[in-house]
Amino acid sequence: MDWIAGFLVIERRRLSVDVEPRSELSFRPNDVIDDWLDEIFESEPLCDPNTYIEEEMMSYEEDSFFWRTPAMDGDEAPDMPERKKSDTTCICNEDAPPPPKELEVIESVAPKANDAELLLSVTVALSTLVGFGEAQLPGLPSYAAPAGFPTSLFSSYYVPPSPTQEPQPAVYDPILKLTYPFNLTDPNNIPQIDNDPIYYPTPIANVSNATAEAFVASAIAQIKEIITGSQVTGNCSKCIAALSVGKIVAQVVPEYVPAALVALCQATGFASNSSCVDNYAATSFGATWTTILALADVAGLDGQYICNDLSSAFCPSPITSPLNTTGLFPKAKPKNAQTPKPSGKRVKVLHLSDFHLDPRYSAGNEANCTSSLCCRTNVKSPVNGSISEPAPLYGAFMCDTPYDLAGAVLESIGPLTGTSKDDPFAWTIYTGDLVSHDSQNQLSRAYTEYAEASVYSMFKAKIGGPIFPVLGNHDSNPEAIDAPHSLPGPLGQQFSWNYNHVAGLWQQDGWINAAAAQQAQLHYAGYSMLNQYGLRIIALNSDFWYRSNYYNYINTTNPDVSGQFAFLIQELQQAEDAGERVWIINHVLTGWDGSNGLVNPTNLFYQIVDRYSPHVIANVFFGHTHEDELTIFYTNNGTVQNSSTAQTPGWIAPSVTPLTNLNSGFRMYEIDTGDFNVYEAYTWYSDVHSFPTLNTSKSGPPYVFEYSTREAYQPIGGWPESAPLNATYWHLITEAMQANVSLVSQFNTYQGKMSVLTPNCTSDACVQAKICYMRSASAPLGKECPQG
Repeated sequence: MDWIAGFLVIERRRLSVDVEPRSELSFRPNDVIDDWLDEIFESEPLCDPNTYIEEEMMSYEEDSFFWRTPAMDGDEAPDMPERKKSDTTCICNEDAPPPPKELEVIESVAPKANDAELLLSVTVALSTLVGFGEAQLPGLPSYAAPAGFPTSLFSSYYVPPSPTQEPQPAVYDPILKLTYPFNLTDPNNIPQIDNDPIYYPTPIANVSNATAEAFVASAIAQIKEIITGSQVTGNCSKCIAALSVGKIVAQVVPEYVPAALVALCQATGFASNSSCVDNYAATSFGATWTTILALADVAGLDGQYICNDLSSAFCPSPITSPLNTTGLFPKAKPKNAQTPKPSGKRVKVLHLSDFHLDPRYSAGNEANCTSSLCCRTNVKSPVNGSISEPAPLYGAFMCDTPYDLAGAVLESIGPLTGTSKDDPFAWTIYTGDLVSHDSQNQLSRAYTEYAEASVYSMFKAKIGGPIFPVLGNHDSNPEAIDAPHSLPGPLGQQFSWNYNHVAGLWQQDGWINAAAAQQAQLHYAGYSMLNQYGLRIIALNSDFWYRSNYYNYINTTNPDVSGQFAFLIQELQQAEDAGERVWIINHVLTGWDGSNGLVNPTNLFYQIVDRYSPHVIANVFFGHTHEDELTIFYTNNGTVQNSSTAQTPGWIAPSVTPLTNLNSGFRMYEIDTGDFNVYEAYTWYSDVHSFPTLNTSKSGPPYVFEYSTREAYQPIGGWPESAPLNATYWHLITEAMQANVSLVSQFNTYQGKMSVLTPNCTSDACVQAKICYMRSASAPLGKECPQG
């Protein structure tokens, strides 16, 4: 217990300090520690409290739960707040009552690192030993993985792990039967072009090259005249007229369209020259846009969506189309449908999201670039080209997850959640996004497949129990693009390579069975499977309601062009008939502020959840935003929002990646195996702001307990311990937020996972917007919220 040497300063208020605005949790001693402190407080001070700042002693900074010594002052930590010496008792260690044996656990969990890391771990260990409020943590309160990447995760390496650079494992793909080459992820030689197959619509005519070139030149001249001339007036009309010309070109000479789009983009100054190439070259999104021009109704609703996507100054965002639900559902909703009763048995379920592995991360390179993904050899500092912020080994705010952070978080999960290979999670859900945020010219099928093979193999090695994944918008190539099977010929099958690949990996790892794997191949990596506890998990590909999947702009009057919602209804109806409970897992959220989802498909999703809730659907899960958020589904499309109409919660998970300006985090739920509701949710994070000062030769970054949902949020009048954290609970929390806006500030802090770069939310506009977002689980509802 050498770290106790010197002096111990403790608040007379028995450590029950309020830590607003970060948390409303209290720091309360348990009986053993309480008795020890009683004995201390009854003692006469053995030194002068007025000199404690100058002495070698430990001080407590109540705003951050951090114990520190004067030796740590200066660059390593912010200045201590001014304290009232009358509130302090000071005791020399050699004359103080001996600490109880319970405190010895602190040394066992404290990492053997530098003083700052040691004291941080000691603080969190002590705080949990005596209790954060009434919360009982499932495992250790803080854990820092051993120094270095866990080499056992891969059998061989092109570049072995070291304290100064990321490892480059030789990743083997058991489905494709190959080992990915080093040049795919070499941080010093990042590819600048995607050479994957390009798919075009079949031309309606066979013309010579000379005729095609003349035809394209004439079309470009005509479009320029539409833009600059006065014959067509109004931005929306001009845009749709230009699309109509482009449609003819795409139908006649489709292979000429990408180059024409780049030329037109550059000539009109629509974007920078490089952005025009990145967005419209054939090897990026140019071929996709060609297909959309050829097949979309550009003069109708499709054209309005396309023009609004290009620029909101062209056409306004289309309103939600009326939804005809006649015949949509096989059966009417049962009257007085009841949610199953809880069994009383609780199990642990892990929720991970947005891993965004960056195998091209380069430690020491610029971590604060102004464009593209930082922490790469091909990005420069905004300051004279010199490196202003060297990328730490474990990651940075403007960068994706390096291998070292990936290893650290996966090694931390078990100790923090109290799970192990012998006592694993009941199951895990992973709500998508494995691939880094590269520009499209640096991506490829192989890079996507590499990320899938690498991350899933690490999950398999470090997380016990079955894992149920979904694809995110970055888990495709081109990024966010997925084509419905209804497109003609090869166009409708052009992404089968990805669905077949992940279906094979998931089945190989034992996470889904053969029937679910067949579904995943057919339904865009979506599947339905009954797990070992009797819960049905339905996974969907959320790209089919994501606004950045440009194929969604073909036939926008049909909210289910892909047929995915028909699959969902079929599976939910079978679950209802069988008396099963269901979780729906997705990536892109259907609502919140309305900026991600398209109005028609998310409106349909909302109606489906309404029909099968709350007796069948217990919870819906998302990722995508990288933030810790929550949304609520109500009856009757949310027309009346109160505690009696709230039906289903939508949990939006924090990301592992720090991008952008966030801490790294993850969550675990306590689930009842009778009703499959959430009864508790714990969240952990790692402070990315501290990564530059880590002594990486001694330990990895500590992951720390952030909050218990049940402890952090209490409705007005309280909430029974036996009641789940369901939609009713969450609606009551929004009412409590209306009555006490500090709860919104607290929610906002957790939303960014305690990041020092999270902007505050204290204005009335922000408070009202945040509450509205929580009540908006579809894009139409989110778009109606005030912006703040």
